[in-house]
Amino acid sequence: MSSLDGQRLRRLLPYLGRDRKRLLLSLLLLIPLALAASVQPLLVGQVISKLRGEEVLPWLTPLSVPTALRVLVAMLLVAMLLAAVLLRLSLQGTQTYNVQVVGQRLTARIRDDLFRHAMALSLRFHDRTPVGKLLTRLTSDVDALAEVFGSGAVGVLSDLVTLLVIGLTMLSIEWRLGLLLLVSQVPVTLGVLWLQGRYRKANYRVREELGQLNADLQENLQGLEVVQMFRREAVNGQRFSHTTDAYRRAVTGTIFYDSAISAFIEWVALAAVAMVLALGGAMVTGGAMGLGTLTTFILFSQRVFDPLRQLAERFTQIQGGLTAVERIGELLEQPIEIADLPTSQRSAAAMVSGAERFSPGEVEFENVSFAYRPDDPILTDLSFRIAPGEHVAIVGPTGSGKTTVIRLLCRLYEPQQGTIRLDGVDIRELPIATLRRRLGVVLQDTFLFSGNVAENLRLDAAISDADLERLCSDLGLGPLLARLGDGLASELRERGGNLSSGERQLLAVARVAIRDPSVLVMDEATAFMDPSTEATLQRDLDTLLSGRTAIVIAHRLATVEAADRILVLRRGRLIEEGNHRELRAVGGLYAQLAELQEKGLATL
Repeated sequence: MSSLDGQRLRRLLPYLGRDRKRLLLSLLLLIPLALAASVQPLLVGQVISKLRGEEVLPWLTPLSVPTALRVLVAMLLVAMLLAAVLLRLSLQGTQTYNVQVVGQRLTARIRDDLFRHAMALSLRFHDRTPVGKLLTRLTSDVDALAEVFGSGAVGVLSDLVTLLVIGLTMLSIEWRLGLLLLVSQVPVTLGVLWLQGRYRKANYRVREELGQLNADLQENLQGLEVVQMFRREAVNGQRFSHTTDAYRRAVTGTIFYDSAISAFIEWVALAAVAMVLALGGAMVTGGAMGLGTLTTFILFSQRVFDPLRQLAERFTQIQGGLTAVERIGELLEQPIEIADLPTSQRSAAAMVSGAERFSPGEVEFENVSFAYRPDDPILTDLSFRIAPGEHVAIVGPTGSGKTTVIRLLCRLYEPQQGTIRLDGVDIRELPIATLRRRLGVVLQDTFLFSGNVAENLRLDAAISDADLERLCSDLGLGPLLARLGDGLASELRERGGNLSSGERQLLAVARVAIRDPSVLVMDEATAFMDPSTEATLQRDLDTLLSGRTAIVIAHRLATVEAADRILVLRRGRLIEEGNHRELRAVGGLYAQLAELQEKGLATL
């Protein structure tokens, strides 16, 4: 196990610390269980020694053979009864229950932390990480950790305690045979360590292939409409078969190591028994040891390998758990790229601005450059200022960086160069919650959660049912709520599957209006609305936009013409600026796009 593994395992200690009483009880129960495993071979050996008149324990010496036999047999039966009934059912049951409870609590806390961490990671991380692979770490990897903790890790500790107790017992009876059996553990330990590294790599590949399988499955399910429309079932099925074959091959690669360790332990165990018989037989023949003691060690030679056999059975679990710890650690070690600055590093203006609920809404980009990939710049030295209350439209060809401007303003990404300010304050100095509360964003692709309409509109906003109903009525949502049947309590399917695209966007606009933002950002918010719905919403938008700064990414001439100012982007640079009439008069890119749209040949 590497030092990095040790660091990742130590990271689990705070999770376990919350259940330290249960964990301590489970560990204390290992001692009586280990004693129960070592006492039976000792009693059997004492029976044989007493029958042959050999040396026995001091308290058995004065007893006659029949009396001693009755005592030993009674003790043996009692020991077996205690081990089979009281210890196994009571102690092991209590231990198993406590370990499982601690394991489930551990994994629940880890899963919660993983979820919060994944939600805090920037979109740059999520852009390069398939959702299916991320889900594998949040589900399968955490479950593997729960399994190894619930039975594997504590089981290993139990085996070690049992091995220690048996070892001390053997050394106290006959140190030469005891040392022989303990030394026989060395090749087994070395073999396990040798196989561990190879199995670990193979198991990591299994987890990676499982993540890819989940990613492919999710992609096909999300794109099911396209798959069926373009008759891609057979092609995508063949591709998925390749993925499942890769997963099967990866799993097959771990089977050899899993079976090899069990076979190796059995061979060493047989060799150890043979050596005990050879050395012990010679000692019995020479009078250095009694037959009862040899019998005890023959039984101990089986018991001493039981912990290793249990380890072999848990080998897959343990290695799977270590792989899970590695993959979980890799996710938790991903840095949070976008986070609040410490209070000590914020300017006085940021502290004041962060305390205000409503602000004028001045937006400024100063020499901003950004690229998703180093070799593909999206924005280059972009600078502009939007005055409070000004309505600005951003237009340009596809790929000019319009949507990226919104993402940077919302701090979903950080620019590589330049500064973005809101009311004169660098947005990096504002608390993220404050910044996003002051920005009302309506994207072209609206996302709705499963749940009812009211929950999707409220999200984190504190608003009463009466105020919510009044606002929905003001925004023209009455017909939509009436069609759904239960009004605000109407249930929405996943991603709003029981709504049309226009209806989903209508709800998206409404939940922004609820928050009363100082800056309204709209990425072609009316793109999927029919003329009637758009006309209804446009009247309400006029009221919503009144007194607020507005940034509109538009592709239709009707939306752009009403803007106070238009910013024209091309390849991430600001090339034109002015109102509709001014830009038409200049005859530049905007005039060309507007003319093509009037002819129905292009969008802005």
